[in-house]
Amino acid sequence: MARTKATTPKSATKKTTLKKPALKLTPKQTKQTKQATPKAKQIKDPVIKRALISVTDKTGIVDFARTLVEEFKVEIVSTGGTARAIEEAGIAVRPIDDLTGFPEMMDGRVKTLHPRVHGGLLARRDVPAHMRAAAKHDIGMIDMVVVNLYAFEATVAKKGVTFAEAIENIDIGGPSMLRSAAKNHASVAVVTNPTSYDAVLNEMRSNKGALTAPTRQRLALEVFQLTSAYDNAINSWLAGALAKQKNLGTNDIAPVPTGTLPEQKRVFLNKEADLRYGENPHQKAAFYRMPAAAQGTAQGKSNPAYELANAPQLQGKELSYNNYLDLDAAWGAVREFDKKQPTCVIVKHLTPCGVSSAANITKAYQAAHDCDAVSAFGGVMAFNVEVPAALIKAIYKNGQFIEALVAPSFEKAALKLLAEKPNVRVLATGGMNPAGATLDLRSIEGGMLAMVADSVAEKPEKFTVPTKRKPTAKERAELLFAWRVCKSVKSNAIVITKGGTTVGIGAGQPNRVNSAQLAAKQAGKQAQGAVAASDAFMPFADSLKVLIKAGVKAVIQPGGSMRDDEVIAAADAAGVALLFTGHRHFRH
Repeated sequence: MARTKATTPKSATKKTTLKKPALKLTPKQTKQTKQATPKAKQIKDPVIKRALISVTDKTGIVDFARTLVEEFKVEIVSTGGTARAIEEAGIAVRPIDDLTGFPEMMDGRVKTLHPRVHGGLLARRDVPAHMRAAAKHDIGMIDMVVVNLYAFEATVAKKGVTFAEAIENIDIGGPSMLRSAAKNHASVAVVTNPTSYDAVLNEMRSNKGALTAPTRQRLALEVFQLTSAYDNAINSWLAGALAKQKNLGTNDIAPVPTGTLPEQKRVFLNKEADLRYGENPHQKAAFYRMPAAAQGTAQGKSNPAYELANAPQLQGKELSYNNYLDLDAAWGAVREFDKKQPTCVIVKHLTPCGVSSAANITKAYQAAHDCDAVSAFGGVMAFNVEVPAALIKAIYKNGQFIEALVAPSFEKAALKLLAEKPNVRVLATGGMNPAGATLDLRSIEGGMLAMVADSVAEKPEKFTVPTKRKPTAKERAELLFAWRVCKSVKSNAIVITKGGTTVGIGAGQPNRVNSAQLAAKQAGKQAQGAVAASDAFMPFADSLKVLIKAGVKAVIQPGGSMRDDEVIAAADAAGVALLFTGHRHFRH
């Protein structure tokens, strides 16, 4: 289905060419060289007389072609389905094989990679030698190329797409024609986007059938942006396909070690919106979206349609830089909980201030709110199930000001109530991906870090109990809840929970004792009989003693400290149960 057969370069490594010393010519040699070199002559904006059209997205192409023919007397050359669409509309069109003298073949894989196509695109009209060569080989000029590419990203995003189907949707001839035309934009106009058709025609009307040099330059830039993104999507998809270790239908693909990150990671982003400002009013900011096929998945399964960046905003003011960050923190935290466990996460300044799981989502919200009502005011909330009207009523009853809400979906009645607060930002993802399904990218000055996004993926049955007292079944379930919450809290993190709800959170402190003190102070009397989680091992018994004094009866932590014996002894002395996970969940 590609426009021409793909070929493999002989070498993927660029050779280094040593610079030769400049040659010194005699006056006679200099004169002979000047005589042998044809002078380039300046040309005006070239009038468009012939256009090659081959598009996957046929939006507006018939009307565009009709105007080119009827108003500007342009000869249309076209391929396959595009030619049929134009011809069926009663517009004169010349088949590509009539231009090349060579038939399309191999299911359309070979048709446009031909000297009469690329010679007509690449020939410099201002260089006599180029024009003589074109005349000698009967190559006519092509003044405009209208091409958009096979929908590769849409293909690989389809559920159940096969490796062979994806490969067949890699466009070869299209990018080749675009690059040839864009390289020679001094003489050739190249159009890739149907939204440009009207502007192109209007400029041709005002410029005697030609496009101006600045317009051709801008259109050429669009080409290289398009082909760069297209190649990046293919590269990322193929790397992901190899990493998944599936049977790809070939026998010559070397296996990729499981868990290996790619040797190269190209990050391609499309600017979606300028933001009013960044983290602070004096900082400029914008929101960029990563094309689905360019992301690749690190583990598990991820549906790009459910990702936060692709969630439609149903109402509210434009999202700010800080809104995006808080929404991401809340959405990442709530995704740790299965939809069978309705959960609400309230975030303030990137840190959960209330998390609760309950029999229904309205009860979960109320408990999360009551954990820290002061911090919840002006917060961002995420839910892992559909939001009902009863939950919105509870928010209004609490008099809670909210910045933004995100959930898989909202009841119509809930949206009707939310419309009473038109400034509230509401996002619906349509679904929920499992936690930890993508690469987590963070920038540093001059570079970027990448890791598999964190998730609580460890198996509870492998946890160990080093203390004399074993946690009860009820305590164990509560500890697992606290452990999932703790993963989303800034390190050093201490989380105290009771009844599936956070009652005390100590986050982001330089030492673990301070975090334990903050969590205990917030929990107050609710710490009596509660459980606690520590995102990393307790290096000393001091932070544990803070929790014991507050009334905590069981603690989950990774273990592995050089002073584990000291920590275990303190727990045994107080009759507290410890559960060691063997895994750490720092969040810096």
